[in-house]
Amino acid sequence: MKVLLINGSPRWKGNTNRALEEAAAALQAEGVETELVWIGNKEIRGCIACGICHKTGDGRCVFGEDCCNDLIAKGAECDGFIVGSPVYYAGMAGSLRALMDRMFYAGGANFRFKPAAGIAVARRAGAIEAADQINKYFQINCQPLVSSSYWNLAYGRTPGEVEGDGEGLHTMRVLGRNMAWMLKCIEAGRAAGINAPEMEPKVMTNVVREDLLGE
Repeated sequence: MKVLLINGSPRWKGNTNRALEEAAAALQAEGVETELVWIGNKEIRGCIACGICHKTGDGRCVFGEDCCNDLIAKGAECDGFIVGSPVYYAGMAGSLRALMDRMFYAGGANFRFKPAAGIAVARRAGAIEAADQINKYFQINCQPLVSSSYWNLAYGRTPGEVEGDGEGLHTMRVLGRNMAWMLKCIEAGRAAGINAPEMEPKVMTNVVREDLLGE
């Protein structure tokens, strides 16, 4: 079993990285392999909704010059996700948002039913909103959310300050152990012949009725 952790902070050794490391250490202690990828200092283009990834059906974004397709491939091979971000205007970092838009639009079918969690690190406020923004990608993609003993948040501004947030680091450790437990339950279920449900063809209902546009 393997969990992919994505650090969306522009600071490699900042507080977001430290929080992810705490969760990763708890996973490793439970026998789960981890890979921590840093994308926060990379130039990542946003999704333009061209739809080419759906037309080709190859699970890749048409724009291949950045790390998006590599992370889609890693996500397809992993068993779970933890995605972390610092808080920017009560939301996730912009490069992470651009990445996740494209990852999930192009490759989301390969991530379905894999446990996941978003974490956020803040100086003061906006962390709940940022973590919730990350979690919405998982919720719309049939992925079980992994909880902890509190919301998946930690606090600190300058690198190292998160060490003073004992509860935040405790939350990350509990998150790691809970994810390991969920992964083992899924593996045991699969061994017993219990597989993920078949996906029903999606029904899309537009808010605006096209038959009324001409009236």
